[in-house]
Amino acid sequence: MPDVLSTVVHPPATVPRRRRDWRSMRLLMPALLLLVVFFLLPVLSLLLRSVLEPTPGLQNYTQLLGSTTYLRVFGNTFLVASVVTVATLLIGFPTAWLLAIAPRKLSTVLFAILLLSMWTNLLARTFAWMVLLQQTGPINRLLMALGVISEPLTLVNNLIGVTIGMTYIMLPFLVMPLHATLRGIDPSTLRAAAVCGASRWQAFWRILVPLAMPGIAAGGLMVFVMALGYFVTPALLGGASYMMLAELIAQLVQQLLNWGLAGAAAFVLLVVTLALYALQLRFAGGARASAGGK
Repeated sequence: MPDVLSTVVHPPATVPRRRRDWRSMRLLMPALLLLVVFFLLPVLSLLLRSVLEPTPGLQNYTQLLGSTTYLRVFGNTFLVASVVTVATLLIGFPTAWLLAIAPRKLSTVLFAILLLSMWTNLLARTFAWMVLLQQTGPINRLLMALGVISEPLTLVNNLIGVTIGMTYIMLPFLVMPLHATLRGIDPSTLRAAAVCGASRWQAFWRILVPLAMPGIAAGGLMVFVMALGYFVTPALLGGASYMMLAELIAQLVQQLLNWGLAGAAAFVLLVVTLALYALQLRFAGGARASAGGK
């Protein structure tokens, strides 16, 4: 009898919980509305144009995926994104590790310099690299003065120039998540490995890298996805020989007014980006589950 009375007096908390959920949804409504208006509707518009213009059908996708010219652009896009991601990882990991183990004052100064480079205007940074990398620029002059080269190197309008410029721009987007992951690693773990007889390379590859893998995966995916859709730096430093998909889309819209083919290219890029993001989420979820099981 007391259980029945207590149930009557104190009903289940499902109703207040539903009210809290509804209040939370109402708070999210402005953000959801903004997302629908400025993201979902334009994406749907591009999708409709890709299958309706100039005539209904999938001819835009057939032309995009069946032409060697457009396939070369796809190849350039994935090649540049892959090379930039690898270069950013090779430079970003030591940078993030230095920021993680450096004294607080030095780490703060270095992190401020890194953020300052990210906040500088993108177009100004790209033009600065154009000046530095051209045949009469400071880099070629310095190398020739040191006797390293006998004639200027071609560092612009090729893969080298795109890689240098985009790696510099993408570096903060890798260092920040990787730095947060490395700061969470207990230094006593590496000391324990050294006490157990592990060399520096063994401690690095078998302990530090696996523990830092969530930050590496998050930062690497961010860099790769951003590099896939980059426009300004590849257009200025890569030239026509290394045209990427974003530059092709801009050319189709601005010069050729081919909205259907441009919509198909944009939708393919969006699908690839979402697939990579879903793969990263699945990989991260599997890693957490295995870590929890251990």
